[in-house]
Amino acid sequence: MAKTVVFDEIGGPEVLRIVEVELGEPGPGEVLVRVDALGLNRAEALFRSGGYYYQATLPGSRLGYEAAGEILAAGEGVTGFAPGDPVITAGLGDMSRNGVYGDRVVIAADDLVRRPATVDAVTGAASWLSYGTAYGALVERGGLRPGDTVLITAASSSVGVAAIQVANHLGAVPVAVTRSAEKRKQLLELGAVHVIALDEEELLDRVREITDGRGAEFVLDPVAGPGLQTVAQAVAPGGLLIVYGWLDPRPAPLPLNWGLRILGYAHGDVIADRAARRRAEHFINAGLRAGTLAPVIDRTFDLDDIAEAHRHLESNSQVGKVVVTVRH
Repeated sequence: MAKTVVFDEIGGPEVLRIVEVELGEPGPGEVLVRVDALGLNRAEALFRSGGYYYQATLPGSRLGYEAAGEILAAGEGVTGFAPGDPVITAGLGDMSRNGVYGDRVVIAADDLVRRPATVDAVTGAASWLSYGTAYGALVERGGLRPGDTVLITAASSSVGVAAIQVANHLGAVPVAVTRSAEKRKQLLELGAVHVIALDEEELLDRVREITDGRGAEFVLDPVAGPGLQTVAQAVAPGGLLIVYGWLDPRPAPLPLNWGLRILGYAHGDVIADRAARRRAEHFINAGLRAGTLAPVIDRTFDLDDIAEAHRHLESNSQVGKVVVTVRH
């Protein structure tokens, strides 16, 4: 039997419960993975509360994209993976059926990436979706180059911190945007060249000051909403506004400033491309080995405290990744 997190109705963290399920043996093309750590993502809170781009299949919906662990058994036809291999789930598929919140999961081998033996499970669970999103948006889709200025909104999120490190890794200039000046010092310590605290500064004036009036070549934004029009004005002529989320569910009017390019980015679009996934895997692993990519763990919770972990995730007080560890 495996411990699995499910929910039967849309709602707050309190709807999450842990049940015992019979997994069975992995089928053709599948593997059984012992889960050692889970990386929590805003998408999962939205999915649980009904605000994601697709709806949960109820009752008994599973949850979760990102887990790190070890293969326990492999089904017929699996190549490239074997029992004992450390792995990370790639974050693909319908969460209701394939959610990874639990102590063991059966998953398609194609939905795994390798975890270097030198990368522990907590670090692995905090790496793939955050760095994969930042890399996919800025490098695969955006073509980020050394010297480019990257304006990163919601910069204290796990993807925001990853984007700061990815920009530095490539010689770009990360500018972090946060709502509160309380996070300024920590964001600077994490590698932001500049921090714009919206409770103290006006966004566009500060961007013009930082860029000598040019604007940022890239803006990476997960918020959207009505504020997108203002954020778009921070983009340099010919620059790129990348929107990869909708933390503000209100309508986002289309910005019309001249020369603006807009990209709606979805992590799955890049990761579903095998060549892009391979490049992302090599990029992330190289950065982890070199230390230029170093996940920031805000706080860890036990699997039995999954509801409390979701409450913390939704508090917006964290800097970096919320991780859940699994005892065996």
